[in-house]
Amino acid sequence: MLDTLLAEFGTEQGLSMLVIAVRVAGAALFSGLIGLEREMRKNTAGLRTHMVIGMASAVFAVITLELMIVAEGENDALRLDPLRLVEAVTGGVAFLAAGMVVYTKGNVKGLTTGAGMWLAASIGLACGLGYWRIALISCVAGLIVIGLLRHVSIAVGTKDEDEDHEERIHSSRE
Repeated sequence: MLDTLLAEFGTEQGLSMLVIAVRVAGAALFSGLIGLEREMRKNTAGLRTHMVIGMASAVFAVITLELMIVAEGENDALRLDPLRLVEAVTGGVAFLAAGMVVYTKGNVKGLTTGAGMWLAASIGLACGLGYWRIALISCVAGLIVIGLLRHVSIAVGTKDEDEDHEERIHSSRE
């Protein structure tokens, strides 16, 4: 029985355990940075939510890679389409992100947080597939757009700082 368990966990078919761990941890880190910005703004979907979305996306990517590696040795009866991975993650996260969007009193709120969740999923996919440059560039660009450009919007007068503060208080009550 012990031999069976050791064989189950000791056999590497594709990616090493270290590579899998680094990819999932990288997804958590990069997606967590997006979530941290949302958390600092007191949004309902913050650090933990973004990290879990990124990690889940990375895990789906790693599973897809592992299935493709196993399928290489099989016959043509087993066909895998890696684009289905992107479609499935996109659809699943879009469902979650849509729940963040609220329309009240003529205003739409939660779009940036929902978009951040979607970005976290794409960063997770990039990490899980080993596309580190894409993940890093997306994370930095996302932080610039979500975090820094908010200050620019306030400075040029297209966003009111009091309105932003009121939105954060409202979303933290829900």
